[in-house]
Amino acid sequence: MTPAKRATWLMLAAVAAFAGMDTSMKLLAAYYPPLEISALRGLASLPFVLAWVMATKGLASIRPVRWGLHLLRGALGIAMMVGFVYGLARLPLSSTYAITFIAPLLVTALAVPLLGEHVGPRRWTAIGVGMVGVLVILRPGGDVFSMAGLSVLLATLCWAAGAITVRVLVRTDTTQSMVVWMLVVLGVGSALLAWPEWTPLRRDDWIIVALVGAFGACGQILLTEAFRLGEASRVAPLEYTALLWSIGIDLALWGVLPDAVTWVGAGIIIASGLYLMRRERVHDVTEPP
Repeated sequence: MTPAKRATWLMLAAVAAFAGMDTSMKLLAAYYPPLEISALRGLASLPFVLAWVMATKGLASIRPVRWGLHLLRGALGIAMMVGFVYGLARLPLSSTYAITFIAPLLVTALAVPLLGEHVGPRRWTAIGVGMVGVLVILRPGGDVFSMAGLSVLLATLCWAAGAITVRVLVRTDTTQSMVVWMLVVLGVGSALLAWPEWTPLRRDDWIIVALVGAFGACGQILLTEAFRLGEASRVAPLEYTALLWSIGIDLALWGVLPDAVTWVGAGIIIASGLYLMRRERVHDVTEPP
């Protein structure tokens, strides 16, 4: 199997793993507050990730170089997870995912003020069209739905800001270091914030927490390998297969399907994201060295 084909299969598996993690968190969100679930997400994945570190580059590889950026990324991760879980508890999985598909567009937009990157009018147009797709899904005016949808949108903005920190951290820190310290700050920081209202775990929920950790760790490792072996412009669009997983899971577990408006909004966002990826690939090819 060629590296490109292997990268494709790894990315598809990563998307499936993250869908399993998000489904498990949605099940927990019916009984536990978002901050507690955020803590469980980080702490439950940590043992699996540390095993991966030992099997690859060893503990020496997780030595952080830029502590400040690791802490900032962790803080953004806490805010992202809390907003995502809040929306996840109140929206169908498919609607939640449809909103998060705006992430690549937000990363491109934030790269202008934060990294000084140049974005041409065509890519700004793609970003604007993608935001229209989000507005279609949110349908301003619906009280509970709008609050839940807005929390997911803000969570996605935090994720995009975190992705910007990764672009800087990758210059000095290893992938192992970024993954481990993100989980440590996410788990410990969320646990400290959640402690005053911590809800004891029910016996039957421990297996779900274990699934959150296993799916999350596997998804992160598979994602890392996919981007290592394949071109980002070819691998990244496969993230949109998450919509298929979310629709199947929504139907199987909760008996719901996206309505027509959500389909339209998701289509607009996906089309904008694919166009943006194409433009960025063209930009990378034509940009002078």
